Amino acid sequence: MRSPSSRFPLAMLIAVSTVFLLLGWAPRADRFTWFMENLPVILGVPVLVATHRRFPLSNLLYALLALHALVLMVGGYWTYAEVPAGHWVQRYLHLARNPYDRLGHLFQGFVPVLLFREVLLRRNVLRPGGWSVFVLILMALGLSAAYELLEWQTAVWTGSSAEAFLGTQGDPWDTQWDMACALIGAIAALTSLSRAQDRLIQDQHPN
Repeated sequence: MRSPSSRFPLAMLIAVSTVFLLLGWAPRADRFTWFMENLPVILGVPVLVATHRRFPLSNLLYALLALHALVLMVGGYWTYAEVPAGHWVQRYLHLARNPYDRLGHLFQGFVPVLLFREVLLRRNVLRPGGWSVFVLILMALGLSAAYELLEWQTAVWTGSSAEAFLGTQGDPWDTQWDMACALIGAIAALTSLSRAQDRLIQDQHPN
């Protein structure tokens, strides 16, 4: 019989798949924007399923990946500039733009840096310490920069049809803000969850 711990990834998979189908059935955004915003989910979930048996991740990481997927799927359903919760925050804080995409880029740093950390520590590529923190933050920033390059090239290739995917909302510093948010997210994740992640890795994958 499977333990509750081993059933947790399956529960996360079912939850993410259900939300993906519900929000993907008739998104408010155009289908191209929906696809581009959901591309990390579309590519990432099959990889996680395929590698689960030979390299299962900690339940903390599966939960965070599911939450990150939810943020992406909600942004893909409305487009980041039109998410209603973001409009509420915008009005409440008197902001110049919908801040939901800032949340998305915080998660872009917060979750991947812990994924990098867990894989590299368990593969003995890195050891806990100051240098590993430095390397992991650079990796998170590299991922953020790669995503910004993808947005740029998508805009070059597709023209005006990529405007909703870019989501700059008229901000000339949007790219810099996106990368800064990813940096903040990565630092926050390493500061707050490294010890908890280490304990879970040891408990669930002692070898």
